[in-house]
Amino acid sequence: MSPVDNPILQARSLGNPPPALIQQALLAQHERWVGTPYRIGGTSFQGVDCSALVQNVFEETFRVSLPRTTGEQAHQGEPVSRGELVPGDLVFFRPPGQYDHVGIYLGGGRFMHASSSRGVMISRLENRYWQRHYWQARRTLEPTNLAQRALGGGQG
Repeated sequence: MSPVDNPILQARSLGNPPPALIQQALLAQHERWVGTPYRIGGTSFQGVDCSALVQNVFEETFRVSLPRTTGEQAHQGEPVSRGELVPGDLVFFRPPGQYDHVGIYLGGGRFMHASSSRGVMISRLENRYWQRHYWQARRTLEPTNLAQRALGGGQG
């Protein structure tokens, strides 16, 4: 990605507050991953599951190492109430079936995830399906720390 096309550098030059910076960085990752099909156990652009998408995005964007599985990710950081969500928080769901589900909150009621039926996409928390199966949210790092890491200022 060239410096001209880099939303992180653009956000820094605009002096955006951390939530906007984090949101821009996550939307840039969505652009990279959108269209990637869902594959249970997958960890690449050839196919990815929800927890691997979260793990990859956090490592690439914020240099934060998260565990590989949704179950392990569900114990990272601190619990956050649904009304306190900020971009970068992890949102967890317990849909029918064997596996729990995780995505990354983007702000504005939207989250990025690897859907088992549609691959990497953005969905709305207000969607009836996601409302019904919402479980919890976790904050791995405070927004200011995530923003600093997105800018390359934080050390892991």
